[in-house]
Amino acid sequence: MQLSDSPLVAAPMAGGPSTPDLVVAASAAGAFGFLAAGYRSPDQLVVDIETVRARTESFGVNLFVPDPGGFDRRPVLDYRERLSPEAQRLGVELPEPPWTDDDGWRDKVELLLSEPVPWVSFTFGLPGTGLVDRLQEAGTQVAVTVTDADEARAADAQGVELLVVQSAAAGGHRGSFDQSAAPSDLALPDLVRSVRAVTSLPLVAAGGVGTAHDVRTVLGAGALAVQVGTALLLTDEAGTGATHRSALQDPAYDETVVTRAFTGRPARALRNGFIDRHDHEAPVGYPAVHHLTRPIRSRAAATGDPDVLHLWAGTGHRHATSGPAADVLAALEP
Repeated sequence: MQLSDSPLVAAPMAGGPSTPDLVVAASAAGAFGFLAAGYRSPDQLVVDIETVRARTESFGVNLFVPDPGGFDRRPVLDYRERLSPEAQRLGVELPEPPWTDDDGWRDKVELLLSEPVPWVSFTFGLPGTGLVDRLQEAGTQVAVTVTDADEARAADAQGVELLVVQSAAAGGHRGSFDQSAAPSDLALPDLVRSVRAVTSLPLVAAGGVGTAHDVRTVLGAGALAVQVGTALLLTDEAGTGATHRSALQDPAYDETVVTRAFTGRPARALRNGFIDRHDHEAPVGYPAVHHLTRPIRSRAAATGDPDVLHLWAGTGHRHATSGPAADVLAALEP
């Protein structure tokens, strides 16, 4: 199996960084790109897919599997109280957290079944064998993000074609099936080897990749391809916000940490004041915490306040460079 001429994959980065232009630029450079369906409405996703399809036939779409919502609600409400002074300082009100949110799951699935794309990948869980079968019958190949060998076994059993093996070094949300689980800290090459030991499926490795040497190392561990996200955040085609872009280039933000402070689910970000103030008290609770902190994060983005914004970044963030995505991808070629 070969996704593209290049062993590089442009990661789906929900919330703005992944754009149709970035996916098309990756394809034009000989790599492969995934659109991020997360946090996009079904109508927005239709436009994104049509925009990409008009310019390339080689792409995929990534969906968030809805969380079953079995977390304890009391800690989330307590967290809301603790965040009140922060919200007051910023002049925003915190909402009553919605306890469930399927991110338009049903409509997005129906869209992808009625208007098939070459690949669909899933993050945060398993799609179910019934959906895998339906997508494959429609002509779509299916991938699942996994973060350990047990998840890899479970995904393999559903008949998918590909696994995206994500290490703790990755920027943004960890794709673990169980949001309450402590993420494994295995280095990406070791994680690839551990997954390769339990499945023969092709593997795309993701997490902390910032140089061509990193790419070669991961390919040597048994991956078919390497998925990069943080490396593309500063590119011309990425939809990364101005405050996020600035922080990625600011020497003051020199450390990344895994935190639940912004969304209730483990995610790696540049360490800032919000994390320092609230990480120790942040509960398990995605997507409720995501919605709870949204007004704070939106105000921070609007006012250019990196101290409060969720600055998603992987451990290789210092290697991110600006310019055309094609140049960044060319520099990562093994």
